[in-house]
Amino acid sequence: MTEATAAPALPDHLSSDPRSPHHNAAVFEHDIGIRFNGKERFDVQEYCISEGWVKVPSGKTVDRKGQPVMIKLKGTVEAFYR
Repeated sequence: MTEATAAPALPDHLSSDPRSPHHNAAVFEHDIGIRFNGKERFDVQEYCISEGWVKVPSGKTVDRKGQPVMIKLKGTVEAFYR
């Protein structure tokens, strides 16, 4: 069984935060890559392919609960398995 057949289909909307309703633990068992506007990004925390946005941390800034402050960037989003 190859890794491509074992990997589940990538969802349209995915979050790396386990508290999010868009988190899918089965997908994170495999190595995922995100290409945003033609360049691969390694800091993406959440993405939506159909709406064309990604959420990335805003530097070292954290909110009062200690979670990183996210900014939404709009553009072309591609998700793939490495």
